[in-house]
Amino acid sequence: MKIAIGNDHAALDLKWEIAEYVKELGHEVVNYGTDTPESCNYPEYGEKVARAVAAGEADCGILICGTGVGISLAANKVKGIRCAVCSEPVTARLVKQHNNANIIAFGARIVGVEMAKAIVDAYLNAEFLGGRHGERVAMITEIEEKG
Repeated sequence: MKIAIGNDHAALDLKWEIAEYVKELGHEVVNYGTDTPESCNYPEYGEKVARAVAAGEADCGILICGTGVGISLAANKVKGIRCAVCSEPVTARLVKQHNNANIIAFGARIVGVEMAKAIVDAYLNAEFLGGRHGERVAMITEIEEKG
């Protein structure tokens, strides 16, 4: 699987840890985040990953900023993106199973490396359940289409 990863300055170290971990799991990682500790604007990186996922250039995405919230808000502005902030593995599994989230986000100031790995594992190992959940995702898409 090809996974897009993006981050701001607050998440630089965690990005490298997670990118390496995802590679160890056998996935390809495409880095859309900042590679320097200088202050930067997280919306730019949320948008880059979201556009790559929406265009099919990546199968899914991982976004990391201080809390995961700001970068996820930016990603969710891109049509076709369902990005969810996850602070633990249960949510990460459920956003894939129930919401068919195509990007997850978490905060470098909120979770540590091992929790971040557990979140990534739960998300990557989950599958969308479809059925009634598919109907609900279709409803979300309808809202998006209305603008």
